[in-house]
Amino acid sequence: MYGTTRGAWRFTPQRAAVLEALTACDGFTSAQTLHAALTADGVEVGLTTVYRTLHLLESAGQVDMVRDSDGERLYRPRPADGHRHYLLCRRCGLSLAVDSDEVERWAAEIARVTGFHDVDHTLELTGMCDDCHTGRTDA
Repeated sequence: MYGTTRGAWRFTPQRAAVLEALTACDGFTSAQTLHAALTADGVEVGLTTVYRTLHLLESAGQVDMVRDSDGERLYRPRPADGHRHYLLCRRCGLSLAVDSDEVERWAAEIARVTGFHDVDHTLELTGMCDDCHTGRTDA
């Protein structure tokens, strides 16, 4: 697969390593955390390459992206059945996929009423999970 093209971009060994590392992560992760994990594993890849790869994967619909409380972009692989919406804990980062049928219907209706086509949307739901809200931690 190395050296081949995926969509409009070249699939290099470094990009394959980024995708593999992202897939191994539990939940959403930042580009900087992903870069640190790759470097710790001895993978020679620049932080810029990690950012560019994540951007390409997002543009290609291969990852979901949310922002943390500081506005940093966090990524995780998109499930095969399409994009999801998540509820993200602002304190610990716990993410839960939520039923978003209502959001999808609303977005489709807005597109229909306005005459727009190929409409994309982003919905970010943040809050505090029960453990963070009540002060319970495992640490």
